[in-house]
Amino acid sequence: MVRHVVMLRLKDGPTPQHVAAVADGLGRMPGLIPELVSYHLGTDLGLAPTNFDFAVVAELQSADGFLAYRDHPEHQAVIRDVILPLVAERVAVQFEC
Repeated sequence: MVRHVVMLRLKDGPTPQHVAAVADGLGRMPGLIPELVSYHLGTDLGLAPTNFDFAVVAELQSADGFLAYRDHPEHQAVIRDVILPLVAERVAVQFEC
């Protein structure tokens, strides 16, 4: 199993509209990408001032499954059209679990 974790810091802080756009776009992925075993996303609770604004945690059966998710045309469209215009910083990691 491969776990993929992404954290986003939005430009100028997270507005409700920006968060909703990111959540709506990414929230469609489980219905579109069969390689996803589990998929969780959400907005930071604001418990620490240095936290990122939004996170995604995806689990996939294998590294090949991750590559299929990463390269899926719908996922790439959400990144290009919704996320990139709003994001100031992104960090990610993939690891076996």
